[in-house]
Amino acid sequence: MEITIGSNNPTKIAAVQAIFPNASVINRNVPSNVSEQPFSDEETRQGAINRAIACIRENPNSIGIGLEGGIMYIREQLYLCNWGALVDQEENVYTASGARILLPSGFQSQLTEGIELGDVMDEYTQKKEVRNNEGAIGIFTNDLVNRKEMFVHVVKLLRGQWEFYNKN
Repeated sequence: MEITIGSNNPTKIAAVQAIFPNASVINRNVPSNVSEQPFSDEETRQGAINRAIACIRENPNSIGIGLEGGIMYIREQLYLCNWGALVDQEENVYTASGARILLPSGFQSQLTEGIELGDVMDEYTQKKEVRNNEGAIGIFTNDLVNRKEMFVHVVKLLRGQWEFYNKN
C-alpha cells in the first residue's frame, strides 16, 4: 500500500508512518488552499481535505492524507484545533478531528494579525521549529501529549473509518 501525505512536517509524517507501518509513505508539499494559519474549525478541516485531495491527484495509486493544525474560537477564547482527511482511490473522503486546548489570551493579537501559531510558539518558548517537534500541544500539556501523538490519534480515527467502510 502506498500513502501520500500532504506535508513535509516530520511530526505529521511520523504520525502516518506509526499508524500505517507496512505502507510506503511518500510526503509531498501540497497546498492547503486555506489561510497559512487556519482560523476556524471549518477552515482547518477544509485545509486537511484539500491537502488529501491534492495528494490523490498527484499520486492516484495511493491513499491521500492531509493533516492540518489550526486555531478556533470557543466563546471568545482561542483554542488549538487539528483535523485530518483521508481520500482513497475512489475519492471517498473521511475526516476526523482531535484534541483542542486553550491558548494563552496574550496570543490573540499576533494570531489575528496573521502570524502563524508556529512562529508565535517559537517566540513564546525561545525555541526554533516548535511546529516540527513537540508543537503547541506539547508545550501546553507539559509534554504529556506532543504534536506527533496528537496527529497519531487523528490518523487512527481516519484509518479506522476507512477500514470500517471498506470491509465489505
